[in-house]
Amino acid sequence: MAIVNDLIPPFQLIQPSNLEEAAAAADAYGEEAWIIAGGMDSFDWLKDRTKRTGVVIELSQVDELQGIRETDGGLEIGAMTTLTDVAEHPAVIERFAVLAEAAELVASPQIRHQGTLGGNVSQDTRCTYYRDGWTCYRAGGNTCYANTPTSVNREHAILHASRCVAVSPSDTAPALVALDAQMVIRRGTRERVVDAADYFIGPDLDITRMTVLRPGDLLTAIRIPATWAGARFYFEKVRDREVWDFPLVNVASAIRESGGRIDDARVVVGAVAARPLRLQAVEEALAGQQLNEETAARAGELAVEGAEPLRFNGYKVPLMRNLVRRAVRGGPLAATA
Repeated sequence: MAIVNDLIPPFQLIQPSNLEEAAAAADAYGEEAWIIAGGMDSFDWLKDRTKRTGVVIELSQVDELQGIRETDGGLEIGAMTTLTDVAEHPAVIERFAVLAEAAELVASPQIRHQGTLGGNVSQDTRCTYYRDGWTCYRAGGNTCYANTPTSVNREHAILHASRCVAVSPSDTAPALVALDAQMVIRRGTRERVVDAADYFIGPDLDITRMTVLRPGDLLTAIRIPATWAGARFYFEKVRDREVWDFPLVNVASAIRESGGRIDDARVVVGAVAARPLRLQAVEEALAGQQLNEETAARAGELAVEGAEPLRFNGYKVPLMRNLVRRAVRGGPLAATA
């Protein structure tokens, strides 16, 4: 187990002043570098010395990575935009309220003032075994210490585990997947765009990473198309404490309806797997259905099919079922007759 030193080891600090310099530095240093946005996740790793780096690329001076811009009815949000700015921006609130609500529920006000949208979607898992320095699968070992007969695994996965049972801790990730967002990634002078649903990866693809980002990659922006602007949104997060805590389960939904029937839907859950899960089977079952309590109940049952709880997290199954049910009907008392 790691010893908490609470003292960051020395490193070379690089503070680029523009996007070109930032991308060049990330590309040049590759695996040697640690890229810091708000630093909320990174400083924990560095203080505890569970992970080390000789080079830190700190992005706070790169103006191109900050701010929210209008784009053909949608929005482009710089990866360095703070969670507070996302939660309070009028265009986000008016058109994509599910993202504003998700950002507003991250951690605490102090952390939201410093933490960034790009950092929130790119942070590492909070599995205590992994973060405390145990040599698990994710850390390059050959065991999942959270999945043994004596493990404490109350916060871990009930779906898509594949050796590692750690979960995605992000609150904004399910909202972005529900909005069909796209992630803009820079590597040197090259740029690629990845759908949010494909940005997050599970242990079946790579057990050492939570996202598609590789050393040398730089997440520069999140694009939200106009597709779901003004839809009926829902976001809910269940956690142990009202502030600071990571989700035990969260859910984001976007629904378009007409005449009391569902035309199209997105339903995404987080903290139940290593990546936010878009529930496509639920979405397909909702299409064309009357928006009422019976439809919502069926969606909840379908959502948890295949769930495999661990010793201490069986509560996540009914919790996820009920959150999906509420997300479809719009809340505990908002059922449509």
